[in-house]
Amino acid sequence: MSKRLFMTLKQWMALGLMTAAAPFSAAAELALEVEIPRLQVAEYHRPYVAIWIETDKGAHQQNLALWFDHDMDDNEGTKWLKDLRLWWRRSGREESFPVDGYAGATRPVGTHRLTFSDQQAPLNALPPGKYKLVVEAAREVGGREMIRLPFEWPINTPQNTSAEGEHELGHIQLNLNP
Repeated sequence: MSKRLFMTLKQWMALGLMTAAAPFSAAAELALEVEIPRLQVAEYHRPYVAIWIETDKGAHQQNLALWFDHDMDDNEGTKWLKDLRLWWRRSGREESFPVDGYAGATRPVGTHRLTFSDQQAPLNALPPGKYKLVVEAAREVGGREMIRLPFEWPINTPQNTSAEGEHELGHIQLNLNP
């Protein structure tokens, strides 16, 4: 019996050595920071925000996030999703609500960080190519703003790009790490 146990331990040790010797492959990461700025206005409502990836030709590829009032009775919050005009035309009007996986509540003033791995949806299905990350915001009794940040996929070298919004969006930072 002890010989059987020894063989098992020996096999486990061999397996551990093989695993340690295997090349390490870490997942690539897309990290995004979205700032919702503080506005000095008489009537403030948190903005609806859609974040997605489009090709460099403008074709919609993947939705990454949608922040809206999804807890209102009778799906009342979806009524204003049309104010995210470009997202609505490219993707939103084809969605059936409630959507799972990328929708969430509106965010307060501040910087919000999102991370996505190339090993998981939606990035694991993204074919190689040139893309733009799009952030669109619209606010009730407010304005609408959109920012595009270009990047290449897959991530072979670190890519960092940013842009500043003027009204509804603040600083937007995109970091891609292989």
